[in-house]
Amino acid sequence: MVANLNWVFLAYQMPREPSTPRIAVWRQLRRLGAAQLSDGLVAVPYDAATKEQMEWIAHLVMEAGGSASIWIATPTVRRFGRNLADALTAERAAEYMAVSGLVGDALHSDFNRRRRILKRLRAELRRIELRDYFPPPERQLARRAVAALAASLQEKKVQ
Repeated sequence: MVANLNWVFLAYQMPREPSTPRIAVWRQLRRLGAAQLSDGLVAVPYDAATKEQMEWIAHLVMEAGGSASIWIATPTVRRFGRNLADALTAERAAEYMAVSGLVGDALHSDFNRRRRILKRLRAELRRIELRDYFPPPERQLARRAVAALAASLQEKKVQ
């Protein structure tokens, strides 16, 4: 149940300069699919892997001269847990819809371009799925769209 789910929270502060470590931390948090609660406070659903990833990110922050702390907690109000999960679900749904939209555009491309786009979209779909903690219906739509693009390439080979 989402409402009683434990979360890994990371609170951190980093020096503004140099900006490279801040960007690296931001990219890692994005790759992990963390929910941004406020400036310097993010959360992901708790499991051993997400805890380890957050610890690694905290280490990056501290190496850059910043401070970081991690907590594992359950929101005391069920609505807060649902809101966090809903925010993450909405973000992933938008990413899946973007993939589906690119498939629609790709279907009107030539064979070689469709093949390159298919490779890129399969990789993007895998990246999204890695940070998809609460799969929305758009996940299946994106998978079907990518499968349709792959099928369009198979049809061309047969002809």
